[in-house]
Amino acid sequence: MRVTRYSQLGAPKLFRATSRWSWWTDFLLVLALGAVLTWPLFQLKYSDKWASIESTFISDARFLHKHWPHPRWQPNWYTGTRFDYIYPPALRYGTAGLMKAYRKLSPPQAYHIYVGVFYCFGLAGVYLLCRTGSGSRWAALLAAFAVATVSPSFLLIPDIRQDAMNNYWEPQRLGVLVRYGEGPHMSAVAVLGFALAACFRALLSGRLGWLAAAAVSCALVVSNNFYGATALALSFPVVLWSCWITHRDNRMFLRAAILVALSWGLAAFWLVPSYLQVTLENLRFVSQRGNRWSLWVFLILAIVYMKLTERWAEGQPDKLWPVFLWGANLQFFLNVIGNYYLQFRIVGEPTRMVPELDLFLLLAFAELARRLWLGLPPFAWWTWPRLRAVACLALVLVCLSPGRKYIRNAWKPYVPYPDYQQRVEYRVTNWLAKNMPDSRSYTTGTVRFWFNAWHDLAQLGGGSEQGLLNPVSMPATWHLGLSPDGEEGIVWLQCTGVDAAIVHDASSEEHYHDIQHPKKWEGLMPLVWQDGKGNFIYQVPRRYRSLARVVDAAKLDALGPLPEDPPMVHLRQLADLLERGPEAPTTTRWEGTDRLRVKAKLAPGQTLFIQVSYDSPWRAWSGGRQYPVRKAQLGFMRVDLPAGEHDLLLEFPLPLENRIGRILTLLTLVTIGAMLLYGRRTI
Repeated sequence: MRVTRYSQLGAPKLFRATSRWSWWTDFLLVLALGAVLTWPLFQLKYSDKWASIESTFISDARFLHKHWPHPRWQPNWYTGTRFDYIYPPALRYGTAGLMKAYRKLSPPQAYHIYVGVFYCFGLAGVYLLCRTGSGSRWAALLAAFAVATVSPSFLLIPDIRQDAMNNYWEPQRLGVLVRYGEGPHMSAVAVLGFALAACFRALLSGRLGWLAAAAVSCALVVSNNFYGATALALSFPVVLWSCWITHRDNRMFLRAAILVALSWGLAAFWLVPSYLQVTLENLRFVSQRGNRWSLWVFLILAIVYMKLTERWAEGQPDKLWPVFLWGANLQFFLNVIGNYYLQFRIVGEPTRMVPELDLFLLLAFAELARRLWLGLPPFAWWTWPRLRAVACLALVLVCLSPGRKYIRNAWKPYVPYPDYQQRVEYRVTNWLAKNMPDSRSYTTGTVRFWFNAWHDLAQLGGGSEQGLLNPVSMPATWHLGLSPDGEEGIVWLQCTGVDAAIVHDASSEEHYHDIQHPKKWEGLMPLVWQDGKGNFIYQVPRRYRSLARVVDAAKLDALGPLPEDPPMVHLRQLADLLERGPEAPTTTRWEGTDRLRVKAKLAPGQTLFIQVSYDSPWRAWSGGRQYPVRKAQLGFMRVDLPAGEHDLLLEFPLPLENRIGRILTLLTLVTIGAMLLYGRRTI
């Protein structure tokens, strides 16, 4: 296919030698704009945003840095879960990799550098997408500047507008990153512009090089965050439709299939079937359920959009970009605004995608300004160029005027925190690391978020509910936080292997105060630490500080399977078996992240109950013999051993599906390399 076919995008000068330098010049200019606006972010260590979720990503990256290159098991969160389930790998490896490359970087510094770099490149990605689609250099610069400074969602969603008013009117894209701490999501959105631009090129040209570039960028979106991946999944069909309906080249469907296959192949080493299954199951913990009417409305509007654009733009390449913008804006407006006002919801939390809605609204704004300036439809009737120019400038000034306050105060959202060691989050975890380092703790609020930012400490909760393997930690957390019954809480703590309960009353600087009845354990559990500032640590009455218990096998079998949130009478029976069973001391010790050593002595008729999440790859050996690992009550593990003393080694190997995925990723990388080598060839 000849290069001139690219002119069908509506940009006849797109690939002339004289214009190539402008692409690089503008790209670097937009990149510099992003760096100037966010420069303090690159120097930030700890900020005043202690309630931000960025703490969990910092903790995750620190854990990876300490246990490099790939811990298979995460023993510290949710009574244990697969490390790969916690989160897609890009941000955690990017942050930990920076710490490996520059040893003086702390985890918060490396995290802020990573997300800052992606944020700046994301603005340049907006420029590339807009110029690829519209063919206009100035419209692309306008779109990039608009995305960097304003958010049209402020006009549409009052809650977000009020929040922005208190934060210098910073664009929602930046607010989500800095105030809410959604670094992975915004990093995925940053790559979205590159991915969509490359998809346009790949589908239209069929060049192997563009297919490879599109696959790499799409895989990078998914590998940063699933909400970004959702935005890509919503946008890609619109890209395909807009390309096909305006060009009518059936080869595009084959190209799209190859692109999807390559993108998944690059992520196959971690994006395994069980990952998707666990993530979808755990959506109930992090979002509301979808509803059927929303799906029907979505399908009907999709059909209407396709029929209307087919009639309007079929076989007309110059209408590709408007067809895409109409489709993208319809999708995100329906999902985000429809959810906010009408509870429209198919899956997940649609209002999380406000930055994506802003992106496509501002791309449409730039296209509207371009058409007004040039007198293109729907402004073809306006034959007075000077008045059109005045109207265009007025439109631009009015739409960009809300960004003035942000530009004047661009560096103020970044507020460094001078001494993080004085915070309750650090003081609590530091005491536990010195006095109860091998214990599992019940934590809440910001202490839960920051619990692993400095030390490897186990907690009942964690930082990523969508990645938990054993769901029992969720009802346990709800009961412990909401119930006024202290004795009931002790039963939950004993059954989940928790040694310490961390409590914050209303006077604590901890932000969320999730425990509704902070005094319920007074007199019921020993108070082992308090700071006089509303923070307390209680020691749970457990027979041994161990994650293993020798129990009567017949009584455990008689108890039977328990539901995720069992009745208290059954929970008390399990607690009696664990804490008032045979006098048989046990010890447990983690050897790294993937091996747990258990020492115990069993009598005939007894079995070993281990309060670590069950997963099928777990293997157990004692005395040179392998024993089966079974699933026990509350999602924990059970190993049936013969009578006698045992030095049991439990090991979590790399699951088979991940081993297969690594082979697929390696083969995909080889394929991508070959495609880049023969990049000008087409399919």
